[in-house]
Amino acid sequence: MSSIHRPQDNEKSKAGGRELRRDPAKTRRIGLGAALLVFAALILLVFVLGVPAGVKVTYRLNAQPAFSIPELHLPVLATNLVLGILAAGLGVAQLLWKKNRHPYMFFTFGMIFLAFSFISWAGKGQAVDLEGLLTASLIQAVPLTLGAMSGLLCERSGVINIAIEGQFLVAAFFGAVIGSATGALWLGLVSGAIAGGLIGVVLAIFTITYLADQIIVGVVLDAFALGLTTFFLQGLLVPNQLTLNSPEVFQSVAIPLVSKIPIIGPLLFNQNIFVYLTILILIAVQLGLFHTRWGLRVRAVGENPKAAETVGIDVIRVRYRNVILGGVVAGIGGASFTIGSTGQFASNMTSGLGYIALAAMIFGRWRPLGALGAALLFGFADALQFTLSVLNVPIPSDILSMFPYLATIFAVAGLVGRVVPPAADGQAYVRE
Repeated sequence: MSSIHRPQDNEKSKAGGRELRRDPAKTRRIGLGAALLVFAALILLVFVLGVPAGVKVTYRLNAQPAFSIPELHLPVLATNLVLGILAAGLGVAQLLWKKNRHPYMFFTFGMIFLAFSFISWAGKGQAVDLEGLLTASLIQAVPLTLGAMSGLLCERSGVINIAIEGQFLVAAFFGAVIGSATGALWLGLVSGAIAGGLIGVVLAIFTITYLADQIIVGVVLDAFALGLTTFFLQGLLVPNQLTLNSPEVFQSVAIPLVSKIPIIGPLLFNQNIFVYLTILILIAVQLGLFHTRWGLRVRAVGENPKAAETVGIDVIRVRYRNVILGGVVAGIGGASFTIGSTGQFASNMTSGLGYIALAAMIFGRWRPLGALGAALLFGFADALQFTLSVLNVPIPSDILSMFPYLATIFAVAGLVGRVVPPAADGQAYVRE
């Protein structure tokens, strides 16, 4: 996925008997600046050249009758020319940016310019439902964000959670079954969370108590979850489709007043319970990890468990608690696949999104807000394929379906570079 650098790694290279120290911040700045210049070249050479003058794209921004926003009719050639110039300017600014804080600030705007120019090029002469695209991006980002929070909770305490995909699957399965059998969606949600937590218990027992390899255990749990849910789908759900695999789905709940705000209102304040839970969990993890005593202990265990033990922190207990809590969070994300959107369980319906959630965590550098940004990026790439199919863009559907995975590979392998996880991440701990 990406080249993960640990503090104990040797950062020195020898050339002609002289030691050279690498500057990760400078390398990252140059890489991001070069990427922005590539974006600018792509916009100017592909999305500007060959576009006839006078061709426009229509953006539909809002359908709220009370706060209706007129449609935007933009000339594609002029719009993309301006966006290409702006992206080039951001690339130059990124190369000259000397500060280490907010290294992805310019790059984020560059990605927006690239996406906007691509959509304008693809939708030339047509109408694009921008509000629908943004809403779909947010919905697609919900399980990714929750999966990233799950991985973050585990890895901040020193345990790698590759089992997010498996937690998604079992939670989606039990959410559909319990939600169908009882007719109570809340029971389906709770069942999904418990199922994810149970996978977390198994992961914790094998990796923390029995010191098994964390990555191998996670992969085995993913395979186990896929086989188990597929077996019960064929043997139990298919013969009883109407009673065990046809749950209702959570409907959107509009928050009074704020849901009427143009664009932002429908996007953030007229969603189902999973969107609101994601926001609450994100805030709780951010505040909990970095502004509470609990978070300080968790981070201490993830960085130096032996030192944490010497000051009275129970390392084993902290790791168990975080791995199980991470499983519960992933379980909520898994339940969103069935009782949050599709209304039924299908074999391997998560399609590797658990691994993309793990990539979002790495891209976000083990920080909640960074992981959210990465999840939104991948969610946008996933939602974009449906928008492009509606616009009849001459790109094969198989290529369109690859968009979220290509975005993941490009973002994590091409942009993150060398990242620093918690120092004790993936290391077994044995009390002396």
